[in-house]
This record gives sequence, C-alpha cells and structure tokens, in this order.
Amino acid sequence: MKPTLAALSLAAITAASTLVTGTASAADDPIVIKFSHVVAENTPKGLMAQKFQELVAERMGDRVIVEVYPNSQLFGDDKVLEAMQLGDVQLAAPALSKFGRYTKKLALFDLPFLFEDLDAVDRFQQSEAGQGLMSSMEKKGLIGLGYLHSGLKQFSSNEPLRVPEDAAGLKFRIMSSEVLEAQFEALDATPLKKPFSEVFTLLQTKAIDGQESPWSNTYTKKFYEVQPYITESNHGLLDYLVVTSSYFWNGLPDDLRAELKAALDEAVAYGNQVAREKELEDRQKIVESGRTEIITLSPEERAQWVQAMKPVWKQFEDEIGAELIDAAYASNRGN
Repeated sequence: MKPTLAALSLAAITAASTLVTGTASAADDPIVIKFSHVVAENTPKGLMAQKFQELVAERMGDRVIVEVYPNSQLFGDDKVLEAMQLGDVQLAAPALSKFGRYTKKLALFDLPFLFEDLDAVDRFQQSEAGQGLMSSMEKKGLIGLGYLHSGLKQFSSNEPLRVPEDAAGLKFRIMSSEVLEAQFEALDATPLKKPFSEVFTLLQTKAIDGQESPWSNTYTKKFYEVQPYITESNHGLLDYLVVTSSYFWNGLPDDLRAELKAALDEAVAYGNQVAREKELEDRQKIVESGRTEIITLSPEERAQWVQAMKPVWKQFEDEIGAELIDAAYASNRGN
C-alpha cells in the first residue's frame, strides 16, 4: 500500500525535527544534504548539482556536506518526491512534468509550442507569475528553489517525421504528464509512460518508436545512436524545478538557509548558462557523429505541427488557468 500524503507529511515533520534537534545537540555534526537526480553528470542538471556541491564545500566547510547522486542511483523522478517527504533526500530537480500530484499549475510548462525560445522562458519564469508558481506546493510539503533549463525538445524516431501525420500510429515514450499524453494523442500517436533510465533500451530494442528530449539528453544518453531520425521541432520545453521539503528547508537556521540559497542561485545560473551552450554543442556533436539524420522543418511544415497540437492548450485551460497561459505566451518576443 502506498503511503498517504498525510503520512508522508508527518514523516517529513519528524525527519525535520530530528535534523534540527540533532544539530542543536551535536553542533559539530555536519548537515548532510542528499541531492538526487536522474540524468548524467555532464548534463546541465548534473553540472549544476556538482557546482552546488563545490560552492557549499568552499563556503560552509564541514558545516554542510552535499552528496550528489546522479543517474537515478537513489531514486527515479517518480519516487523522489515521496522520498523527500520521508526525509530520505533533501534536494532533487525533477522535470516540471513530475509535479502533477501536487499542483496542476506547473503543467503549463508542458504545453506544446508555448515558448519560442529560452529567452521567453526566462522572462516568464522570472516574472511575478513564474516566481509565484515555485511556492504553489508549500501546503503539500514542497518548496521550489529555482528553475533549471534543459532546453527545448526535439523528436527522435525510427521513421522520418516531417508533418504530424508521420507520427500517427507510432509509440513515443513520455514522462508522467497528462499534457504530454494529450500532445501525442493529438497526433494519433501512442504515448507510453516509462522511466527515463529505461529509454535507451526501449529505443534500442524498438519496443518504442521514438521519444522527445533536448539535445543534451539525446546526446549524453546516446539516443541518437539508436534513432535514425531527429526532427528539430523545438516543440516543447524540458525544464526542472529544484525542490526541497518545506519541513527540512524551514527547519534550517535562518543564516544557514540564506547561505544555501545563495549558493544554489549561483549554481542554477551556472547550470542555465551550460544548458544554452550545450544546446548548440551537443547538436553539433550529433551532426558530426553521422549516426542520425536531422530533419529541419520548413515554416509551412512547422505550422502544421502547431495547428495539430494547439488544441491541447484549450484542453487544460481550466486546470492550469487561462490567465497563466496568456502570461506565459506573452513572454514571447512578438507578443
């Protein structure tokens, strides 16, 4: 039987109380922060986590120890939030798609063709509306600490995808997201919710026909080696939310919490710069590999994809909020 949210919250309160009590009674004992994530060390998220670890070591000495666990070594994104509320990890950075159990608002970021580029994403995330979303789960025991880019998503597949009809009947791996499910259903394709750690094998064995990822994940996880086609669609966003348990975070001494937040802000800014650079670098590495054909859509072809997927916005308008969708869309340079 899965633990209830109330049980998880109670466990988290107990864990946080133990942490604060332990720190008070044994001042020389360091606070250990376990940072769990699912991607490789050389991705924007992986490098951000390492940067945070280094900054904390430099600035806080042996008061705080950050342990980083990449590649789903501790938990996958589907389990890490429950583990966080039980006190088993203190930091994670799941994809924004992973928070549906806690809030419907963050599903905004899964809407297809909502943002033109990462500059538009930045403008919205730094706005009052974007910043407000990070505290939307506090009553559920989670606090967002920063948005982290991975990049805009491309389709990879066993078949060339130039127009929406080309995706009909194909099986695509998705994260656990009702919006992403609806996105592929709008193409008459079959979405399959599978852990990120299984994607390469699923592609290699042709158990699925394709997937969607930014260039950095497609390169570092070697998806391009087992997918003959990549369509440069920029159709969606894969971003993460660096998140912690509200009980852990609010249980820290004020001065220590401020120092940790400053280090994390610096690490996130570094990770976001890496994400921009790796979009270009990893795309070029895939081109140079010669292992896959990159399909560039004409304006007319891209317009067909937009037309096919745009109804998904209306489908989730009541859950996400029309005003929030409008605010995000307005962040594009032409609006």
